[in-house]
Amino acid sequence: MPWNTDYFPTSMRHLNVPARLKAIEIANALLAEGMDEGKAIRIAIAKAKEWAQHHGLPVRDDE
Repeated sequence: MPWNTDYFPTSMRHLNVPARLKAIEIANALLAEGMDEGKAIRIAIAKAKEWAQHHGLPVRDDE
């Protein structure tokens, strides 16, 4: 089942909203390619963190 802004893995809840949206986008794309859910989540979070840092955005809500 694809994730969205209301339904997403709990491991993404610590991400700032823009980073979380990017992580959801990446994870959904990886799932569509047939990747395992757990691996897709881990990769999506890591790539979303890189994306946020590259764009000068906070990664976490507490930053």
